[in-house]
Amino acid sequence: MIRTPPSEQRIPPGIWALGFVSLLMDISSEMIHSLLPMFMVSVLGASALAVGLIEGAAEATALIVKVFSGVLSDYLGKRKLLAVIGYALGAFTKPLFAMSSSLTVILTARVTDRIGKGIRGAPRDALVADLAPPEIRGAAFGLRQSLDTVGAFVGPLLAVALMLLWSNDFRAVFWVAVIPGMMAVTLLIFGVREPERHVDGSKRSNPIRRENLRRLPRTYWMVVGVGALFTLARFSEAFLVLRAQQGGMPVAWVPLVMVAMNLVYASSAYPFGHLSDRMSHAKLLMLGLLVLIAADLVLASGNHWSIVLAGVLLWGLHMGMTQGLLATMIADTAPEDLRGTAYGFFNLVSGVAMLLASAIAGLLWDQFGAAFTFYAGAAFCALTLAGLALASRSPKAKPAQ
Repeated sequence: MIRTPPSEQRIPPGIWALGFVSLLMDISSEMIHSLLPMFMVSVLGASALAVGLIEGAAEATALIVKVFSGVLSDYLGKRKLLAVIGYALGAFTKPLFAMSSSLTVILTARVTDRIGKGIRGAPRDALVADLAPPEIRGAAFGLRQSLDTVGAFVGPLLAVALMLLWSNDFRAVFWVAVIPGMMAVTLLIFGVREPERHVDGSKRSNPIRRENLRRLPRTYWMVVGVGALFTLARFSEAFLVLRAQQGGMPVAWVPLVMVAMNLVYASSAYPFGHLSDRMSHAKLLMLGLLVLIAADLVLASGNHWSIVLAGVLLWGLHMGMTQGLLATMIADTAPEDLRGTAYGFFNLVSGVAMLLASAIAGLLWDQFGAAFTFYAGAAFCALTLAGLALASRSPKAKPAQ
């Protein structure tokens, strides 16, 4: 069904503010994360195993926290408070990286930073859904995702420029990263007003009680399942970097692969979010899967820089088509008072799927080579397409109110 939003509908200022909060925090985080592995190895003397264990522990922590933060935001009826706490934790870890003299400090900073990300993720998405009129919800999520992704490529570019300017002074760059992090928290506190939600304290109950979870409709769980399959098909972007390195690209230029991907991602997220308000979500998601299949097949075909660049650009396009769309689909299928819980479970399942997908991709890469890994990704995409086709033929439930 074609859904045309009224022309006079405009994205609320609060959505724009949340988008710039994400942009600023991503600049801060990516300035550090794009340099951190090299810092740990070259300055602190860490092994590759230690780097992997620290990153794994940090991401696993974020997965666990995401569920509880979403549930808590529904129970309290307060999204912004938890978002502020999450962003503040992320901002206040940044000086620890600059002052670190051991891997223990790095581990503490990374885990705390991921706790902050876990706390803020589901409440922030639920807050976007609360602020955005249903008619332009896709555009709202697309805009926030687009601004977030701008930060994801500005951060590494800024880090590279400062490293060149300051003769590879990691700690100086880490100190600069503190500034946009603090700006993000300040903007969230003063620039976002949470809408009134009528929550009856006397009737407030645990959102993850059985009777409440039963209120999450079958269509919601179908979106969670499709999202998990989709994530299995879309393993970590770290493998894009490895593919670029295989082709003999100079090490200094390899990070620009992620910049190229995020440029396409950022420029396409809002237009496709706007388009999702006008066309079938299932059809748009299927188109995104077809683009991902094309990206996998291109990347499997060779490792020359031009081939890798083409595959990476297609990868960024599919991200722009699908990531805000999945968030919109969750908002459309979950009851308003359970949106935080809904995003929490969705993020948890997708996160576990991402860890599994990346582990499988790494195993295939070591055993059979890069091309086989990307062919396997295309096969997972085909499986997801089949699952989505079956789901779209199921009896449709009414959207959650």
